[in-house]
Amino acid sequence: MLMTDKVLLVGRGPLMVEAVRFFEGKGVHVLPLETATYRESAEVTAVVDVMSGPLEEKMKDLREAEALVAKNVPIFSSVLRYMATRIAAGLKGPERLVGFSPLLLEEGEVLEASRPLQAEEDASWDRHLRLWERWGKRVEILGDEPGLVFPRTLALMVNEAAWILTEGGADRRDIDTAMKKGTNHPFGPLEWADQIGVDQVLAILEGLQEELGDDRYRPAPFLRRMVYAGRLGESTGQGFHRYETVKAGDGHA
Repeated sequence: MLMTDKVLLVGRGPLMVEAVRFFEGKGVHVLPLETATYRESAEVTAVVDVMSGPLEEKMKDLREAEALVAKNVPIFSSVLRYMATRIAAGLKGPERLVGFSPLLLEEGEVLEASRPLQAEEDASWDRHLRLWERWGKRVEILGDEPGLVFPRTLALMVNEAAWILTEGGADRRDIDTAMKKGTNHPFGPLEWADQIGVDQVLAILEGLQEELGDDRYRPAPFLRRMVYAGRLGESTGQGFHRYETVKAGDGHA
């Protein structure tokens, strides 16, 4: 690992806080977009974007970041809600974009990534992934769809659990306990949702429904109500469960 790596970080909220902890733990200097200058950005190794949306706001920040860094600097952008090809379409250098999942960035050994159509024939694209290997991740390249694999699977489990909850099939604790004991998962689906953020789960489902047009991704209305009420999970002190300690970096990512 090179100690001189510098990341221009785009985003806010819990995912931003987790990304800062991850990179600082690897000895990578973090430069938030909000405070970046042209002089500082000249030494940037990569742009890392952890925002899920809305798209207009995400693209505004990404275009600002793109203008600050050199043309050969890769842009790693969260594809929890939007596919890589769609995000790349809004950049001057779409071939430099790499889609990735920022969920559980600190804990996970594998980084899920996707290639936009605009980079299909770009010989340098694969080299961008070596940065993550240098930062201790094993990279898996997946198809270009919102959510990729783990986030998509998790969002579907959470959505089904939310439907069961609102239909009165079981209470919160029972749903989580049944899944932990039945599947040997470390957390139940509602606990997972509180950990990664209910707003992130909703973003994944909305992206999948919009891009794929499949009704099975239709979010349970209760998920929307929770986001409207600011009950996003551990970061806000209340989600499907209550928490005495609020994590730093509350709010949407």
